[in-house]
Amino acid sequence: MRTYFVIAAILIAGTNGQESFKCPDDFGFYPHHISCDKYWKCDNSVAELKTCGNGLAFDASDNKFLTENCDYLHNVDCGERTQLEPPIGTPHCARLYGIFPDEKKCDVFWNCWNGEASRYQCSPGLAYDREARVCMWADQVPECRNEEVAGGFTCPAAGEVSGASGSFSRHAHPEDCRKYYICLEGIAREYGCPIGTVFKIGDADGSGACEDPEDVPGCEDYYGDLDLKSIRKSELLAGIQSEPRKPNQAVLKPRPTTVGGPTRPSPIQE
Repeated sequence: MRTYFVIAAILIAGTNGQESFKCPDDFGFYPHHISCDKYWKCDNSVAELKTCGNGLAFDASDNKFLTENCDYLHNVDCGERTQLEPPIGTPHCARLYGIFPDEKKCDVFWNCWNGEASRYQCSPGLAYDREARVCMWADQVPECRNEEVAGGFTCPAAGEVSGASGSFSRHAHPEDCRKYYICLEGIAREYGCPIGTVFKIGDADGSGACEDPEDVPGCEDYYGDLDLKSIRKSELLAGIQSEPRKPNQAVLKPRPTTVGGPTRPSPIQE
């Protein structure tokens, strides 16, 4: 998921007696020569120095100089305008405005607006990439610790899963009937079955597929009293699949322990 916003100009009036600017025209908005978060507003040829909100920068891409717009720093090409106001931080916000990664959870990021932080979490198996500023597969994000990838699940060693097709195998989530892991070249990624189905462990090690809950022993009541037929019909018409339902939104049962069936690696405890 990419998180970009069209941002209205948030402006803080500022004056500096040591600086002066001669307006090229009667009206317009012109970038400061060294500061990326400052600009000049010209009205009737009178120049006023303005400063964007902390964490925003002046967007100087309008070659007609008629647009007054401050945007997130990562969206603005500052060029040689390298100076910025000192950061003003609040909890989870390095600056008052911006999108910032969580310091402890690599799948969490914060959208900060005037110092107020809103928490966002990537879908299962994904992590927030600090450079691209989008959610990507967790194993492709350098800052994500190994134990955080796929919730701590570790793929079996090469040759350990006899039923695997080459370097590809599927493994049940130890707690959630709907979730499962795919191992590819030793890298684990977490997936979820379409709503209305759960993951059924296959007859061979490292195999399985999404099936109706009534066909998976121990997961029959995973969706509780939800009307699965109506949900499937509405999603089919909409052409989408819903995100996994949170445990407090339905009566969900943990995945049962299989006796005499294929073994599953245990998750790593942090």
